[in-house]
Amino acid sequence: MALTDTAIKGAKHGPKPIKLFDERGLFLLLQPSGGKLWRLKYRILGKEKKLSLGVYPDVTLKEARKRRDEARTLLANGADPASVKLEQAKSAKRNAANTFKAIADEYIDKSAKEGRAAVTIKKTRWLLSLLENAIGNRPITDITPADLLEALQKVEAKGHLETARRMRSFAGRVFRYAVATSRATADPSNLLRGALVAPKVTHHSAILEPKAVGELLRAIDGYQGQPLTCIALKLTPHVFVRPGELRRAEWQEFDLEKAIWTIPAEKMKMRDPHVVPLSLQALELLESAKVISEGQQYVFSSLYPGNRPMSENTINASLRRLGYSGKEMTAHGFRSMASTLLNESGKWSADAIERALAHKDGNATRGAYHRGQHWDERVQMAQWWSDYLETLRDGGEVVQFPSVNHN
Repeated sequence: MALTDTAIKGAKHGPKPIKLFDERGLFLLLQPSGGKLWRLKYRILGKEKKLSLGVYPDVTLKEARKRRDEARTLLANGADPASVKLEQAKSAKRNAANTFKAIADEYIDKSAKEGRAAVTIKKTRWLLSLLENAIGNRPITDITPADLLEALQKVEAKGHLETARRMRSFAGRVFRYAVATSRATADPSNLLRGALVAPKVTHHSAILEPKAVGELLRAIDGYQGQPLTCIALKLTPHVFVRPGELRRAEWQEFDLEKAIWTIPAEKMKMRDPHVVPLSLQALELLESAKVISEGQQYVFSSLYPGNRPMSENTINASLRRLGYSGKEMTAHGFRSMASTLLNESGKWSADAIERALAHKDGNATRGAYHRGQHWDERVQMAQWWSDYLETLRDGGEVVQFPSVNHN
């Protein structure tokens, strides 16, 4: 006879477990302790088994029958309901542990072990902090494109378009890492391409006219500040590396006798080591820096306590003190200056200039070929460039380069 709610509510417990049977293997187990437990008795491969379906009254009679029918459907399809339930419990436990934040932390730690620069790791952790409140504690498999988009649009709504774009890119790397490690099946960020407002490309301000370059160099020569800052400011136009690469330069990277500076891959934006030929002028400036910071790790160390590189804002702040606004010149602008004037000179191949700027070649074989093929040209170009800068600084005659079509 099938059970009813009235019969269940009126059932009395005894000193031993009591079974109240419903239909199709479902029964309610009355425990001496007072508990009422739903169970399903079934047979599979000739063996009798029991499956727990929940506790009454949390699981009602109607819900218990529904769960029984679902289990019997599994049986009809050749699956063991108990095994399926166990796997679902394991999966739920894995999902609870595999939150977006947990996997993101693991991915960031992996990146650090692979040699990513400390500044890159710091920025990556900052991006994670922006996503943490919205999706950090969610199982990564539960996060949908809509969930991620909502988190990104909150940042976008504040006008931080580039930050929102970087957040989506970072989230994508975390999702793809989860897929690669068998903890997710898809990357929802991939479906959000085009969903965010595209930020306007910001071009680094730079002085590109030779006469104005000369005025800038004369201003730099007259700069009154900390000695290492003065030297860094003077060296920047000669080597035209990225500002972060210069300020984090270490003495162990330099071979002054061979006149080369080898920047390790982990410090480079493109993750490839970069060798910089040093002109006589660059060597003279480095010798001056050596007198001040030779015993320290960094060539341009911070003033206090001296065991860290100078601030990333030092060069730009120096340019502001010289009267150049951020719309006129930036530390990164020295690269644009060199690129423009070297190309307009017509004296050097575009490939040699690109290699000097450490721009990555899309063709790995071609890139490797360039490193060898254009080294001699780069050495000559480095010295010519420093000599040319001195000419401009000293107010010498400005050579009119052949006109170049930039289209």
